[in-house]
Amino acid sequence: MLGIILCGGNSSRMGSDKGLLKLEAKTWAQTAIDKITPLGIPVKLSVNQQQYKDYTAVFDAADLVVDAPSLDLRGPLLGVLSCHLQYPQRALFTLACDMPLMESTLLKELHERYQQAPEAEACVFTNDGEPEPLCAIYSARGLAKILALLQNGHLAKHSMKYMLDHLSIVCIPIQPQQKISFRNFNAHAELNGL
Repeated sequence: MLGIILCGGNSSRMGSDKGLLKLEAKTWAQTAIDKITPLGIPVKLSVNQQQYKDYTAVFDAADLVVDAPSLDLRGPLLGVLSCHLQYPQRALFTLACDMPLMESTLLKELHERYQQAPEAEACVFTNDGEPEPLCAIYSARGLAKILALLQNGHLAKHSMKYMLDHLSIVCIPIQPQQKISFRNFNAHAELNGL
């Protein structure tokens, strides 16, 4: 298994790269890494080509996975499948860099539930019945299936939620008090209270 911090968005509403924003002197990307690391799995950062130079100033280039130009995609699915192309045998534990309130205990629960369900192609939290696909685990087998659908022109939508419709998934409903952990921040106005 490989941890993947999804940093590859354009951050257009935020106005600056979200993964490189600071929270208590650490970048949001590093904060996310620090939350997955206790699980004992290696962690990589998913970035786009435009971000590569800025990220190599902060992180080791060997820890970056750049979006694959061969994939005709945008958004988080591009980052996830680019990582799958580079590490086709590994399950991917994804966490978006813009979820700085995520609790490590929830990540541990997700990891344990996935380990208990070897047949699952994905393990995700659900929030009022809706999946939270940016904090989830995707099996290598499930990602290979999605890549094949894409390459054969059968992936009608390129969203993470649509991808989940094609996978055998294990769902973990989140409790009301846990919802704050799944809040993602997209604009400076939302940062009050962080």
